[in-house]
Amino acid sequence: MPDRMEQIVSLCKRRGFVFQSSEIYGGAASVWDYGPLGVELRRNVADAWWSAMVHARDDVEGLDAGILMHPRVWEASGHVEGFADPLLECKTCKRRWRADHIEESACPRKPSVAPGGHGDCEIGEPRLFNLMFKTFMGPVEEDASAVYLRPETAQGSYVNFLNVQQTSRKRVPFGIAQTGKAFRNEITPGNFIFRTREFEQAEMQFFVEPGADDEWFDYWRDQRLAWHKEMGVRAGKLRLAAHGPDQLAHYAKAALDIEYEFPFGWQELEGVHNRTDFDLVRHQEFSGKRLLYIDPGSGKRFVPYVVETAMGIGRSVLTLLVDAYREDEVGGDTRVVLGLHPRLAPVKAAVFPLVKKHGMPETAAALHETLRRARIPSFYDMAGSIGRRYRRQDEAGTPWCVTVDGETAEDQSVTIRDRDTLAQERVGLGQVANWIRERL
Repeated sequence: MPDRMEQIVSLCKRRGFVFQSSEIYGGAASVWDYGPLGVELRRNVADAWWSAMVHARDDVEGLDAGILMHPRVWEASGHVEGFADPLLECKTCKRRWRADHIEESACPRKPSVAPGGHGDCEIGEPRLFNLMFKTFMGPVEEDASAVYLRPETAQGSYVNFLNVQQTSRKRVPFGIAQTGKAFRNEITPGNFIFRTREFEQAEMQFFVEPGADDEWFDYWRDQRLAWHKEMGVRAGKLRLAAHGPDQLAHYAKAALDIEYEFPFGWQELEGVHNRTDFDLVRHQEFSGKRLLYIDPGSGKRFVPYVVETAMGIGRSVLTLLVDAYREDEVGGDTRVVLGLHPRLAPVKAAVFPLVKKHGMPETAAALHETLRRARIPSFYDMAGSIGRRYRRQDEAGTPWCVTVDGETAEDQSVTIRDRDTLAQERVGLGQVANWIRERL
């Protein structure tokens, strides 16, 4: 793991962003728990996505479909038959790799050697490994009661296409947006929270008339790229990577990835796909129910094409952490800073009494409660030197630190320090909440 990723992982543990799941038992492989700051950051990312995709638009509706669905859904979607990766296994060390990623892998016993690169390895023939988690619904574990943990949220939008369209009285083009957990039994997860077996998706299925799909594909490509920039991700670290003919999924007419330059290389941050009418046609065939759209104006009947945007919330969180992380020199010391966009920062303001006397703690605690009542996430801290308290909040990504000092009792003002510029401004005690709210 590159040094920068080690720094990110260390910061996440130290400041309470992400913990190893079941850590006291030795951990659960590639499963992570979001701590107090991490859960707020993840929630802020999901809320920002929902606000942009649903609240700010008249042509997208929200949905929360079940994790467990009828097993025929996954037969229709092709997941039961074709959602598989090629698997290679060494008979000596019992290690497994994805066959299509073997050139990127290393032997666990000799990390400088590729799998199969020395005489002790006995790598068998590749075989397909289905990525869906299988379980059973009801009291009896038999084939008739087998169900799957969903590997994506998209299918819930397809099977509810007519339900949403008719109840919301939407006309094509319109979209269905979802956030929620999905599960994939990845052979080689890794790179911290980049690729995990349990993850949260933010997906939107946009239903369009056939023939208009190319235009909407370009539209959503531009919209999604712009959104990541608005969240503070540096433009120079983002790029578009179109899928070639040999890379396209069986259902796709066109696809591209919005990629970010992680410390471990350029990798997918979000996908935009033209799925044609594949999904709705398949669900028509397997369910026996017509999924036609009838235009109320022209009477035209058609099965819509779908343009999909699909992003992992955890992967977006990792992108923001990597992109925001920096180290700089202040007074001869190195400080670690998470330059998160204030809208996404887990804590918006930290409130400090300069010293533990002269009524400063009481005034600072009262201001902290005022901010919380104003729905501004605030943190109160009176432990350690003021410089040490600043450093803790810089690492947490807190945009502003508010200090109650000796002048506060005289003029009812406080000092607000900016995380990024280190500039300090005197603000009236009763105006702090509005000052912060204006900048959010």
